[in-house]
Amino acid sequence: MAAPTDDTTADGTGPTSGSAPAPTPIKAVPVRHPGRWVAIAVLAVLAAMLVNTILTNDGFRWDVVGRYLFSGPVLNGLSNTLILTVLSMLIGIVGGIALAIMRLSPNPVLSYVAALYIWLFRGTPLIAQLLFWNFLAALYPRLSLGIPFGPEFVSFDTNQLINQFTACLLGLGLNEAAYMAEIVRGGLQSVDHGQSEAAGALGMSRGQALRRIVLPQAMRVIIPPTGNETISMLKTTSLVVVIGYFELMTSVQRIYSVNFQTIPLLIVAAIWYLALTSVLSIGQGFVERRYGRGVHRGPTGARLLPRRKTAGAT
Repeated sequence: MAAPTDDTTADGTGPTSGSAPAPTPIKAVPVRHPGRWVAIAVLAVLAAMLVNTILTNDGFRWDVVGRYLFSGPVLNGLSNTLILTVLSMLIGIVGGIALAIMRLSPNPVLSYVAALYIWLFRGTPLIAQLLFWNFLAALYPRLSLGIPFGPEFVSFDTNQLINQFTACLLGLGLNEAAYMAEIVRGGLQSVDHGQSEAAGALGMSRGQALRRIVLPQAMRVIIPPTGNETISMLKTTSLVVVIGYFELMTSVQRIYSVNFQTIPLLIVAAIWYLALTSVLSIGQGFVERRYGRGVHRGPTGARLLPRRKTAGAT
């Protein structure tokens, strides 16, 4: 049996006392972030100042806010705001899908018409469009359908056909369609072209491939900006005050024009807008998760920062 060497013990399991000493363990010192504590202190002071002024400033008149928060006129204006938001977004989504398909069509006439529509409605202010539709009777007292330079089949009185509500829907919905067209177009173009080619190889028409293959995959890209547009539409409905339609902002304006409690009534409107946008944001999150199934999502930091190699990793 061979004798043990100088570098091993008698049982051959470790170094002898004459080998190199064990390395000293490293004492890790955590990195300090003094800037974070300074920022926390500054934000805490500002938050305390904000709470103090909200609770001690009598100009807020929280008693007036509580009195009108659930009053009849405010709730009526709120219901009109919700109706305008839903119907305008419905017009915008349907029109946007149609315009996006036209914009991507190989037919140059359809593509140019869609591009002209988007250019016109995105390039002019929404207030100007609302006023235009509201005063359309000054330009066309009667609207008719028929053969150009020939007989008329149907004729309407413009003042009776386009009232304040119709003008609001036309202004908000047609304007939104121009923005939704670009959102839908971006979503459709995000789907790999091979999907359409594979659908065509299976015998599907372009319409079937769009409806069954491309559009469901594009929804994952379309949903987030559509949710943002819905939230924006909820607040944009306040612009219909320029044509006198009764909605949330109009209702509070009529109230504070009588009692001169401007700030409390504006706070009432702000509370309702914040509550509704919060509900819409939660709903948007559920819809995004519904259409994002099957897509791996790690932590935010893992998506934004490069992955660090751990010790011993190859």
